[in-house]
Amino acid sequence: MGGIRVEVVRKDIKNLHLGVYPPNGRVRVAAPLVVSDDAVRLAVIDKLGWVRRQQARFADQPRQSRREMVNGESHYYLGRRYRLRVHELDAPPRVALRGLASLDLFVRPGASAAQREVVLLQWYRAQLKELIPPLLAKWQRALKVKARACGVKKMKTKWGSCNPTTGSLWLNLELAKKPGQCLEYILVHELVHLLERHHNDRFMAVMDEFLPNWRARRNLLNSAALGHEEWEY
Repeated sequence: MGGIRVEVVRKDIKNLHLGVYPPNGRVRVAAPLVVSDDAVRLAVIDKLGWVRRQQARFADQPRQSRREMVNGESHYYLGRRYRLRVHELDAPPRVALRGLASLDLFVRPGASAAQREVVLLQWYRAQLKELIPPLLAKWQRALKVKARACGVKKMKTKWGSCNPTTGSLWLNLELAKKPGQCLEYILVHELVHLLERHHNDRFMAVMDEFLPNWRARRNLLNSAALGHEEWEY
């Protein structure tokens, strides 16, 4: 429609959901089984201006080149850039921050780029798992909700997800690279879904009440450089 390819997925859901996803602005519609193709088409046409703005934002967003995991390469933690220093030692792999500028990666001699990356990703995961619990406790108390579980995983198209039925939250591993206020924003966003499933006026009102600057945090997150990924669907 309008030169834009739209993927339509039929689901046993009540409401139609339109999304535009990184890295290249893929458009996907999740449509209820009872909604006709014409109704789906009209819904997308009504949002074409918004779709084009989202696609333009993704096109303009800076991206890192593929990381080779070598000395001097830039890597991010909580929004700060660090220079990678690789140390080959016959000892268990680990990662350590040195001051405000260096990230030391200790690996076995001869470790490949993929093996080095695994060590770094494990470190990112461990850091997030330390950062999340105090934030979770704070915001569950403030919102008067309770998540049954909150996990971390690599996600291709979302910063976070919530299943209101099971009370389970997932946060994107990439959030370890973004400023801490972005992590907090995504966590609050997903917790609010335990109160309101949809991004409707009630959802926005709760976000405005408890995290008034959430839009600024969202803009900060969306303006940060995307990591290199082999994006597949």
